[in-house]
Amino acid sequence: MNSINTNIAAMTALQALNNTNKQLLETQSRISTGLSVATAADNAAYFSIATTMRSDNKALGAVQDALGLGAATVDVAYTALDSTLKVVDEIKTKLVAAREPGVDRTAIQAEISELQNQLTSIATSATFNGENFLNVDSGAADYNTTKSVVASFTRSGSSVSIGTIGIDITSTALFDADATGTGILDTSYNLTSTGTFTVSTLDISALTDSAADLTDLEDMIQGVDTAYGLVTTAAANLGAASTRIELQSEFVGNLMDAIDRGVSQLVDADMNEESTRLQALQVQQQLGIQALSIANSGSSNVLALFR
Repeated sequence: MNSINTNIAAMTALQALNNTNKQLLETQSRISTGLSVATAADNAAYFSIATTMRSDNKALGAVQDALGLGAATVDVAYTALDSTLKVVDEIKTKLVAAREPGVDRTAIQAEISELQNQLTSIATSATFNGENFLNVDSGAADYNTTKSVVASFTRSGSSVSIGTIGIDITSTALFDADATGTGILDTSYNLTSTGTFTVSTLDISALTDSAADLTDLEDMIQGVDTAYGLVTTAAANLGAASTRIELQSEFVGNLMDAIDRGVSQLVDADMNEESTRLQALQVQQQLGIQALSIANSGSSNVLALFR
């Protein structure tokens, strides 16, 4: 039936064209943004997951920065301990040389004193970002025996937690400013005769070739050797911590990449598919316009009935 009031063919063609235009706009949006899920309206579940994971990835980026800062701090301390080992070894060598009867122990002490000054300089300058693992004050209000490096950000349901790598500085401290502190180089050792000494303050200039003095000298050699072993252990501990931080930093980087890939699978548009879809919809749009034009011209054909 032909009707001049209702053009059913035109209505159908218009609905089809509107639907094609809507799909075309969606496809053009995906191509321009590269996203198949750009807003919650596109897919609420995927949008929520992707938004949360992007936020977590930013947190992991901060973790990676913290690991880099921690690695630098540990590296500075390790470098200082490596230099300390060489100086302590040199002091031990000088003391062994001083054991020879008749040597000028005053001259040897002059050399040792410079080495002791170097130990102090190394410990005080081993600072990075305000952190010093070698020169501490265990009596300070903010003193903590463990230095923490932020190492992870973990989500479990709606809860998040921060993981850390702990570094025990009680084993790395060379000097402790507190009166009761026990730094490796300012720890007191007993002499066989009388008195005490520390590696950083020992003085052999007044020692003679008497049996008692030579015994005290041997006590000093033993004390310095003990300190050398403790510094070696401290360097080994920092080396292990440095390796752990490096491995964790690499893992966090890989984890961030994996999360990016996961989010991409959820919300990124397949450009091959979208380009093919765009071409098909453009053809459908042209055909829809043509169909609507034909449907609209149908009403004018009614005039022919009255000619």
